[in-house]
Amino acid sequence: MDVSTYLCFLSLCTCLVHGKPTLGKERVHHEPELSRQPHEDNQSYQYDHEAFLGKEEATTFDQLTPEESKARLGKIVDRIDSNVDGYITTDELKAWIKRVQKRYVYENVAKVWSDYDLNKDNKISWDEFKQATYGHYLANPEEFEDATDQFSFKKMLPRDERRFKAADLNGDLAAEREEFTAFLHPEEFEQMQEIVVLETLEDIDKNGDGHVDEDEYIADMFAHEDGGPEPDWVRTERDQFSDFRDLNKDGKMDLEEIRHWILPQDYDHAQAEARHLVYESDTDEDQMLTKEEILENWNMFVGSQATNYGEDLTRNHDEL
Repeated sequence: MDVSTYLCFLSLCTCLVHGKPTLGKERVHHEPELSRQPHEDNQSYQYDHEAFLGKEEATTFDQLTPEESKARLGKIVDRIDSNVDGYITTDELKAWIKRVQKRYVYENVAKVWSDYDLNKDNKISWDEFKQATYGHYLANPEEFEDATDQFSFKKMLPRDERRFKAADLNGDLAAEREEFTAFLHPEEFEQMQEIVVLETLEDIDKNGDGHVDEDEYIADMFAHEDGGPEPDWVRTERDQFSDFRDLNKDGKMDLEEIRHWILPQDYDHAQAEARHLVYESDTDEDQMLTKEEILENWNMFVGSQATNYGEDLTRNHDEL
C-alpha cells in the first residue's frame, strides 16, 4: 500500500473498521511521469497530449474532428487562464498539468464528498468530518479502551484534526474542495509537506525521542519474528540508512532528513513540459501564450482524427 492510498484509507475508513489499520510500508513519494509515450516532436505529439489532457482525455480527443478539438481546447484555455488576463504563463500551464495528472485524486474526493458534507453547503466542516468518521467512537468510547496501538482511535482523532487545520488555509474550520483534497491526500500538496513528514516520524519513532534510528527504520519495513538472520535486502537497507538517510552521521534521522528521504527533489516533469509548450507555441516570443497562439498550434496540445499518424482509433484505453 503506497503513502497516498494509506493516508486516504486511514481517514476514510476509520468509522467503518474497528480493527487496527495496516501500516503502509511505501514511504517515498515520487512525482509521476506525465506519459509513458516518448517525447517525439515532429513525429507524434502523444506525450504532449497526455501531459496536457491526461491519458484518458487525450484518447477522447483522438476521436474528435479538428474543429471539435479546437473548440474544446479553447474552453480549456479559458480555464487555465486563472487571472483572466488573456495570457497563459508557464506557471499557469504548470499548475494545469499538475492538476490534470492528479485527476484521480479529485475523482476520489468527488466520490466521498457527499458522505461528509452532511448539511449540503458544499463545504465539509471539521465537526462534520469528525462526526462521520469518529461518531461511533465518540458515542461509545468504552469499546476502545483497550486500543493501545499507535493508530488507536484516540490518537488518530487529534492527528486528523491537526491535518485538517493544516489543509484549512483560511482557518474557518470548513474545507472547500481543494482544502479537503489536501486533507485526504497531503502528499500531493506542497503546503502539506510538513504534515506528511511529521506523520511519518510519528509512525516510525517507537521510542518517542523525536528521531528515527536505524532499528526503527528497519522495523517499519521488516518484522524480525523468527530470530534468524536478516535477509540480504534488509542488510542493504541498513547500508542505505547509514550512507544516504542519516546525512549528518549521528545515527538517526531528524525531520529534515526524513523529508529528504520521503519527498525527494525529483525532476519536475510538469515544469519542463509547460516550458516546452510555451517555447514551441510562443510566436511573438514574449514568454506567454495567447489563446490564438495556442489554437494556432492546437495539434501539439490536443489530438484529433487528423493528428493520429495512422494509429488505430478503436484501441482499448488500457493499451495506451
